Amino acid sequence: MSFAHLHDIAEAAGQHGWKAWAYPVSVDLLLVAAWRRMRILRAADRPAGAAWTWFVIALVASLGANVSTAGLLDMNAVPAWLRILVAGWPAMAFLGGTLLAHTPAPDPAAELAADPLPAPEAAPVPEPAPQVTVERAPDPVPELPASAGPSEAPPVPAPVSSPSVPPALLAHARKVADTHHATTGAPIDTATLRTRLGVPPALADVIAAQLA
Repeated sequence: MSFAHLHDIAEAAGQHGWKAWAYPVSVDLLLVAAWRRMRILRAADRPAGAAWTWFVIALVASLGANVSTAGLLDMNAVPAWLRILVAGWPAMAFLGGTLLAHTPAPDPAAELAADPLPAPEAAPVPEPAPQVTVERAPDPVPELPASAGPSEAPPVPAPVSSPSVPPALLAHARKVADTHHATTGAPIDTATLRTRLGVPPALADVIAAQLA
């Protein structure tokens, strides 16, 4: 029905044949392109004002054609201002579609390079345990051999600690995971997360575990 209304308006304004059918196609394609751009920008927490503007323009064109053909407009005597709008619509639709299609998508890696995160704090290295030497008094019986020499306490092994994740890095990783899920429809895997963040494998495993 929307296709038919837009076609009738274009034909009444002097556009005949395939040209009249190109108008509803351009309106609906502009609606779809603007809506897709809004979803991408929202998933990346970026402003979507320009996409909203083109979405509203296409929506007004579609609704205006529906209302005008509902008996409010004399299709045999189309006013001059409507003929001007119909004649200028192809250029406007081409401009909007070009801007929406060629606007670069947000790149999380570029944002990370522009706003570097603080380096992860190194885990504290424990000091080695002091070596204790215990001396024993000689045995009172002279025939018995002397006791073994001084013994040393075994060193205490250093505790194994996992690398700490800064809050800023974890927040950025969550944003990258949400963008990947919104774009592909699947959760991000550890290998992709490590490539996007540029962190070591051990740190990527810790971040993936905290995002799960």
